[in-house]
Amino acid sequence: MAKTKRTLPDSEILDRACRCAEIADALKARDVVVLDLTGITSICDYFVIATGGSTRQMRAIADEVHKQLKVESHQTRGIEGSADDNWILADYGDVVLHVFHPEARKLYDLEGLWADAPSVDWRKTLGLPAPAASGTSE
Repeated sequence: MAKTKRTLPDSEILDRACRCAEIADALKARDVVVLDLTGITSICDYFVIATGGSTRQMRAIADEVHKQLKVESHQTRGIEGSADDNWILADYGDVVLHVFHPEARKLYDLEGLWADAPSVDWRKTLGLPAPAASGTSE
């Protein structure tokens, strides 16, 4: 199925993808990634991929993204997955949000499948500071 005609400028689509990442990150999603698919496929422009630690957290992330994007007048084309699933997909047209359970993220490996897609530094795009370093120093 071909993607429908764009209704927003490219910069607004990128901002929407980065907002999805920011919302997921605020709800403690792990390994939040934005992939730029603009030159690779006509399906959508960006994938936002995040991992939740439990099905409850996954649902909270998907629900909060939906709620905040709705307030910002972005319509959802569809949401697939339920609280019992290991993968929730929310389609916002030019942006698709994937919220995975850790094992499902490894199994489906979207980053590997779409390895030609560059990652977007969503924090930098939104003007946010880099996350604090974790772990031990060298």
